[in-house]
Amino acid sequence: MSLVAVPFYQKRHKHFDQSYRNIQTRYLVDEYAAKKRASTQTSSQKSVTQESSSQRESSQTAPGGTTCRLCARKVSSALEEDEQERKHRYQSLVASYGEAKRQRFLSELAQLEEDVHLARTHARDKLDRYALQHVDRYALQHAVDDSLAWERHLREERLNRAPEILVQLRSHTIWERMSVKLCFTVQGFPTPVVQWYKDGSLICQAGEPGKYKIESKYGVHTLEINRVDFDDTATYSAVATNVHGQASTNAAVVVRRFRGDEEPLHSVGLPIRVPLPSVIPHMHFDVQFLEKFGVTFRREGETLALKCTLLVTPDLKRVQPRAEWYRDDVLLKESKWIKMFFGDGQALLSFSHLNKDDEGLYTLRIVSRGGVSDHSAYLFVRDADPLVVGAPGAPMDLQCHDVNRDYVIVTWKPPNTTKESPVIGYFVDRCEVGTDSWVQCNDRPVKICKYPVTGLFEGRSYIFRVRAVNNAGISRPSRVSEAVAALDPLDLKPLHAVHWEGDKEIVIYQEDLEGDVQVPGPPTNVHASEISRTYVVLSWDPPAPRGKEPLMYFIEKSVVGSGSWQRVNAQTAVRSPRYAVFDLTEGKPYVFRVLSANKHGLSDPSEITAPIQAQDTIVVPSAPGRVVASRNTRTSVVVQWDQPKHKEDLLGYYVDCCVAGSTVWEPCNHKPVGYNRFVVHGLTTGEQYIFRVKAVNAVGTSENSQESDVIRVQAALTVPSHPYGITLLNCDGHSMTLGWKVPKFSGGSPILGYYIDKREAHHKNWHEVNASPLQERILTVEGLAEGSLYEFRIAATNLVGIGQPSDPSELFKCEAWTAPEPGPAYDLTFCEVRDTSLVLLWKAPVYSGSSPISGYFVDLKEEDSEEWITVNEATTAHRYLKVCDLHQGKTYIFRVRAVNASGVGKPSDTSEPVLVEARPGTKEISAGVDEKGDIYLSFDCQEMTDASHFTWCKSYEDIAGDERFKVETVGDHSKLYFKNLDKVDLGTYSVSVSDTDGVSSSFVLDEKEMERLVTLSNEIKNPTIPLKSELAYEIFDKGQVRFWLQAEHLSPDASYRFIINDREVSDSETHRIKCDKSTGLIEMVMDQFTIENEGTYTVQIHDGKAKSQSSLVLIGDAFKAVLEEAEFQRQEFLRKQGPHFAEFLHWDVTEDCEVRLVCKVANTKKETVFKWLKDDALYEPEKLPDLEKGVCELFLPKLSKKDHGEYKATLKDERGQDVSVLEIAGKVYEDMILAMSRVCGASASPLKILCTAEEIRLQCFMKYFTEEMKVNWYHKDAKIASGEHMRVGGSEEMAWLKICEPTEKDKGKYTFEIFDGQDTHQRSLDLSGQAFDEAFAEFQQLKAAAFAEKNRGKVLGGLPDVVTIMEGKTLNLTCTVFGNPDPEVMWFKNDRDIELSDHFLVKVEQAKYVSMTIKGVTSEDSGKYSIHVKNKYGGEKIDVTVSVYKHGEKIPDVVLPQQAKPKLLPASASSPTQ
Repeated sequence: MSLVAVPFYQKRHKHFDQSYRNIQTRYLVDEYAAKKRASTQTSSQKSVTQESSSQRESSQTAPGGTTCRLCARKVSSALEEDEQERKHRYQSLVASYGEAKRQRFLSELAQLEEDVHLARTHARDKLDRYALQHVDRYALQHAVDDSLAWERHLREERLNRAPEILVQLRSHTIWERMSVKLCFTVQGFPTPVVQWYKDGSLICQAGEPGKYKIESKYGVHTLEINRVDFDDTATYSAVATNVHGQASTNAAVVVRRFRGDEEPLHSVGLPIRVPLPSVIPHMHFDVQFLEKFGVTFRREGETLALKCTLLVTPDLKRVQPRAEWYRDDVLLKESKWIKMFFGDGQALLSFSHLNKDDEGLYTLRIVSRGGVSDHSAYLFVRDADPLVVGAPGAPMDLQCHDVNRDYVIVTWKPPNTTKESPVIGYFVDRCEVGTDSWVQCNDRPVKICKYPVTGLFEGRSYIFRVRAVNNAGISRPSRVSEAVAALDPLDLKPLHAVHWEGDKEIVIYQEDLEGDVQVPGPPTNVHASEISRTYVVLSWDPPAPRGKEPLMYFIEKSVVGSGSWQRVNAQTAVRSPRYAVFDLTEGKPYVFRVLSANKHGLSDPSEITAPIQAQDTIVVPSAPGRVVASRNTRTSVVVQWDQPKHKEDLLGYYVDCCVAGSTVWEPCNHKPVGYNRFVVHGLTTGEQYIFRVKAVNAVGTSENSQESDVIRVQAALTVPSHPYGITLLNCDGHSMTLGWKVPKFSGGSPILGYYIDKREAHHKNWHEVNASPLQERILTVEGLAEGSLYEFRIAATNLVGIGQPSDPSELFKCEAWTAPEPGPAYDLTFCEVRDTSLVLLWKAPVYSGSSPISGYFVDLKEEDSEEWITVNEATTAHRYLKVCDLHQGKTYIFRVRAVNASGVGKPSDTSEPVLVEARPGTKEISAGVDEKGDIYLSFDCQEMTDASHFTWCKSYEDIAGDERFKVETVGDHSKLYFKNLDKVDLGTYSVSVSDTDGVSSSFVLDEKEMERLVTLSNEIKNPTIPLKSELAYEIFDKGQVRFWLQAEHLSPDASYRFIINDREVSDSETHRIKCDKSTGLIEMVMDQFTIENEGTYTVQIHDGKAKSQSSLVLIGDAFKAVLEEAEFQRQEFLRKQGPHFAEFLHWDVTEDCEVRLVCKVANTKKETVFKWLKDDALYEPEKLPDLEKGVCELFLPKLSKKDHGEYKATLKDERGQDVSVLEIAGKVYEDMILAMSRVCGASASPLKILCTAEEIRLQCFMKYFTEEMKVNWYHKDAKIASGEHMRVGGSEEMAWLKICEPTEKDKGKYTFEIFDGQDTHQRSLDLSGQAFDEAFAEFQQLKAAAFAEKNRGKVLGGLPDVVTIMEGKTLNLTCTVFGNPDPEVMWFKNDRDIELSDHFLVKVEQAKYVSMTIKGVTSEDSGKYSIHVKNKYGGEKIDVTVSVYKHGEKIPDVVLPQQAKPKLLPASASSPTQ
């Protein structure tokens, strides 16, 4: 029996290793033995269970056949305990069996891995010894190369291996509160990292301590779940990952809930059961879609959720219908991009990152036994913003084909380049799973949407992406492909099943049946499976027999006719039976052959292929045929086209659209559609479009098709929907009057009439009332039987046909109405629905009762409320009412009650629920005047259909046929013209558009608006020449007066005239008149303006029918002002003929706080003399002004009152003179002081403390200070007045505050303030705490020092510094001393005390006159004499140099004696004066 395995690893990223191919057989034998042993144990256990059951039955039956209730409860309790003990014993047996089996399997698997490792080592050792045997000399070099390539490949294979699942996870079904272990085996190098997932969510042991236990030993990984509950029912997955790839396996765990009437299911074999398959519930579900997803427009990279809200009946928690999602009729499955949810009354399809691959028609199907309920809508995904402006969109729909050990073919679909330049090629990138490194596979852009990627490593998994290139740049990358493993499907050899022990089979490989084949045979069936211009893919069948050893292939090529062969893959070992050959010369034919090899040697070459030439086998498709666009809905159009003549290998079509009249084309779809019909959504209602189509295949896109005819976006024509709201309006006992509402949808064509059917109660057959369609929506049905019950139905008809009839009305009894109150109003409709208001309209009752109807009441209620609220307190006489103050977003229901003299009549049928919310894009009526001067109201509606028409109303009454109005409608634009607008036309005007979703608006025409429109109309009908400027005057610098005005526009035929005091003046020397018609400027200049020119000036203009006039009145004071200004300008002109002041004398204050007098002069020359005068006296400044610069300056530093006076600046030469005067006094002087205060205040320094012997002084330095400045001092926010204790003053450099004899009360914050006329500048200091203590201590110290200086000993004068005397003379040195107390006086010679004797005499008189006498001076008396005067406060000394010369000697030349300078002495505590 032959079996072929499914290549599952391509879908699940699994890997297959031949080294473990016998595990399946061995495990099958072990499993059969284990089942045999388990069946024996189970049979013994079953016998024990039956015996215990029989004992329980016998014990429950008493001899008498009766048992008391208490005894029965005790027996029942004992039985329950026995049952629990039995369950526990059974669970222990199951757990012990499973653990023993697992341990046995792990030990055997570890031994098997060791055996495999040894076998591989022996195989590598034998390879070197036998590689070159049995080959001839010709093949020796090739064999060596092959051996080296094979060894290199084995080394790579030995070092690098992606994860491989050897033993898969198994599914389990268990009972609640039991434990379960899931285990699997994986190998790979480096050692894979394993992570466990529950329904796609990572399992974390720390999240639920004790719940999960994860172990890994000898490559066997286990997950143990303790005390499972019903919520643990899930799909558990294990993912093994290393740097070379990943592999995964999963299993289902089903937890069953034990019930009292249900016993656990015991297995006769293994104790673990396989879970039941998931099937559709065999019951009927009624599914209703409450909310549906619509056509959606998104951009790449965004997130999205398609959601439907469902009502499923019956609502069963454990049993639900199946929800299936389809894209373009292809069933979707969850992936990293798509997640699905179904439950809680909703079905959700979410996209985490949209790509153009996600564009398409999405269908939700709810499947149950009762059938399929589905809903579909299209999702459009447009390109994300390009990385480079003008770059194309990303390719899409990336697929991998023909996956092998070392290469794979990647295909994709091209992007739509409607708005970009064409694509010139593509770059293909690959990335190994588990890394983030992308490698570009092709150096040059590939032209077609297919590329064979080579250079893959066997056993590793890869993902791919593609980028498009055009002249502007490179696009964003496409969505990555599904991961594929570099393996050959042919590795899954045909399997054979051998019967063993009854119904058991052992599965073995085909190669196990082959003999000992050494060197393989040549490959067969070598052929080209794919040909393009840049490469050729060769395929072949492996040799038969091939042997058990792994095979490699070598490909050789030869140009036809050359006779030489070239090895294609000399450096690469090919393991797969197919290979892509590149670098072929275009236009040359080639032949190929293939050789197979293993470790034993190289085979003979295969048969040579037929000549193959590299060329493209497919071409760009031709353009599609005729394109036809047809109406679909208000926002969509159906586009159909003929298929192209050459449609082979088509990938689909792209559709473009363009607004009629423009040249801007927009893409309609961003992913090729496979059909020749497409619904274009997202169009503007009422707009006109053109469409075109282009075909797409792997080579590129075709030329654009011919453009379709212009089509306006409108809904397609259908039959109308059914009328509704059938109401009985009156009955006289033999007939009934019925009314009804128009269908909600007219089908796109005007409704031509209505057909009414009737039938009596309990009758099945309907009878036609009218044979021809009825135009009105009210009908009196005659010939009825009094007292009988009737029901009616109505159908509408249009151009397409008759629509479905309405639902039967309620049963109406044919009996005469005799009530005095009126009947019900009918036909309640809404218009002008806005966010907080709406207008309700209705029709008057047919039955008015016993008296005329006097008014109406309107009631409302919210949709979910039962309480009716009357809107109007007093009845309204109109058949409309604007209801305001509603809540936005709320839904309301209305009814109307008519009132007559007898009372309130029967309420009308309730209206339809209306949502109070303005429609998006709501437009309002606008009022205007056309070019003819006609007044109109205008309204636009882009949602019109063929059946739509505008209805204009005044006070909500149709004005069709009224002679005062005229209605003009063109397309979706309608105007209501007023033939003769008057006050009778004031009121509310409204317009509604039929066959739309309630499009309507109103406009209130009041007196103010009417006045505006009439004025505008008169301006158009009776045109005036608009003036940019009315008549005005201008005085020139010579005293000339210019009168001028300017019109908006004047034609060459325009005429004008000037009129002064009702007398026209013409152009003359006294009145120079001119006109520039290109600018509309008209002017008149008068050179001499005198007192005789007082009066009215007028200009009249005529230009065709239009005219204009403007006047200027110059009388009285207005004329005097013009005359004075003209005279002044004339005098100024004369003054400026000589030297003059361009700017008269003025002043400012410099940054150095100096007052500067400035004037500017003009028209000067060298002979011009400039002088400064003060009080008519010549003022000589330090620097003479430079008249060439034109600026003269005079600086007044340190301004004070002495600078008061009249300052003049004079200019004079032979041409004339000019004077400018500025008086500094009064207000001018005060302003100068304030300006100086502004400069000084900004430059004032912070307050500083200075201590003296008399006071503590606070001072603020500034550039200049004068007491005339407005300054104030504050202590604790109290203004300080200058007095004995605190004195305010200053100098030129500072302002100060003296605190005389400070005390503790003087502590606090001090503020100095200077005011500059606008701002106040302040400086503050906090004189308290340490600052006050330090200042006060310094003040006390200085005060004490001053007292000591005043009372210390001093020499007041009388002693010279040098004395020259002749020998023998008497020297007397006398001085005056002072001190309090009296000082002590001492004399010294050469710093030694003088001993008193007759030679030296010292005398002190009155304690202040001190003298020292030296009698008979000798040369020995020469030297320095000092007098010391001091008391307890200190003193001083004075040195006197005495020089003695002998008699007859020349008197020495000495400097004239000067007053001797004293030197300070420290204080002394000596006794009083000696």
